[in-house]
Amino acid sequence: ITAEDFVRDMLVRRLGVREVWIGPKFHFGNRRGGDIALLQAMGAELGFAAGEIEPVHLNGERISSTRIRELLVAGEFAHAGELLGRPYAIGGRVVRGQQLGRTLGFPTANLRFPKTPALSGIYATWVHGVFEQPWPSVSSFGTRPTVEGVEPLLEAHLFDFHGDLYGRHIEVEFVAKLRDEEKFNDLPALTEQMHRDAEQARRILNEHRLRATA
Repeated sequence: ITAEDFVRDMLVRRLGVREVWIGPKFHFGNRRGGDIALLQAMGAELGFAAGEIEPVHLNGERISSTRIRELLVAGEFAHAGELLGRPYAIGGRVVRGQQLGRTLGFPTANLRFPKTPALSGIYATWVHGVFEQPWPSVSSFGTRPTVEGVEPLLEAHLFDFHGDLYGRHIEVEFVAKLRDEEKFNDLPALTEQMHRDAEQARRILNEHRLRATA
């Protein structure tokens, strides 16, 4: 869709905008044909105002979604949290999976995603929304190549937890990346690695909790 058609059909006809604010150097529409100049020109014609938001910096670094995404992919969650102003977390309603984790001794709370996320791998995480305090966990985020998975799935194994979370809304806070997602030759090899991941995640989260209370 051209930038002009987007303004007329989406912004004006469907949304009835009165003001449009964009970030610096923002472009939109087919071949990135729309910018602040086009918005202001069409706004004068169609009855809305357009402005540009000044960039926000923290300690000399510009805060942007692109930069935050780069930090998340690199597993630099503390730095990403500084730019976000809060710890990075993903929320959703717990759905039923194949229950393979339960069979392997690692039952998980599963969150589905319609699109492939930027993150992929195994992480030390806190789960919010189960108790008043965040609960320690180890999470897998990806397509589960060992079992020929296709759809993106966030699977959080809550340590020492026994209960039913189906239908509950939870948030999974990412603390540290343990490793990339990989395909194992068989389920015993996967289970052995899951035990190592769990031990590492417990150690990291204990250290994280001690630093937070120091």
